[in-house]
Amino acid sequence: MSEPFSTEISDRICTHMNEDHASAVVIYAQAFGNKPDATEAQMLAIDATGMDLTAQVNGETLPVRVNFERTLKDAEDAHHTLIEMLKQARKVAP
Repeated sequence: MSEPFSTEISDRICTHMNEDHASAVVIYAQAFGNKPDATEAQMLAIDATGMDLTAQVNGETLPVRVNFERTLKDAEDAHHTLIEMLKQARKVAP
């Protein structure tokens, strides 16, 4: 097991996702945050039970909470879970 979640780990993951994987964050909002019309999204925080996003929907910024299917152990678990969620969303995308 690596480090448990902390503010620093959450911030690091969010910065990485927003800067390097912005399209994935939009997919999380669309597929798992019940915002299929989201055109942009930003990850604000991540913890062991889910992630907090904001999504742009029809010109409005909306808060989005995406809960994980299980409690995550650490940042490495979050990494693998986010990848799996993206793969899952892409399988069902039209």
